[in-house]
Amino acid sequence: MTMRPIRIIGDPVLRTPCDEVTTFDAGLRALVGDLMDTLLGAPGRAGVAAPQIGVGARVFVYDAGGERGHMINPTLELSEELQDGDEGCLSVPGLWYETPRAQHAVCRGFDQHGEALEVRGSGFLARALQHETDHLSGTLYVDTLTGDTRRQALRAIRAANWPRSTASA
Repeated sequence: MTMRPIRIIGDPVLRTPCDEVTTFDAGLRALVGDLMDTLLGAPGRAGVAAPQIGVGARVFVYDAGGERGHMINPTLELSEELQDGDEGCLSVPGLWYETPRAQHAVCRGFDQHGEALEVRGSGFLARALQHETDHLSGTLYVDTLTGDTRRQALRAIRAANWPRSTASA
């Protein structure tokens, strides 16, 4: 397993919807391992999605709210109750903005062996599940911002001098 470089906003892979995983083999298990190694070596981490390491597959790993795991081909069921809180992203380094999210989320998909998987989360875990699932659709958290917060984020992104990817450690 290997820590992989994190792709930074501006890299087209982050804006491309990911393909469904159809083969649950050793290659997929290696991808999940690389994602987890990358997550555990990254600062300020809660999750890493496959496109953040340049892979267009519907896979992410998470370590949030006291739970650690992975999800393949996720779907979300969200509560109407909302939470507020600062959110950041390894692919938008150093920027944090108040980002509304559902307070509760049920994430359904598969594990790396193709077995059905369900994760129920509230608070920070629900936020992480939503954030990582968004990555698989080509959406970054800054895309969900509105009003002055969105304008401030876009100005900061334009002013940033980031490379296309960063070492995650």
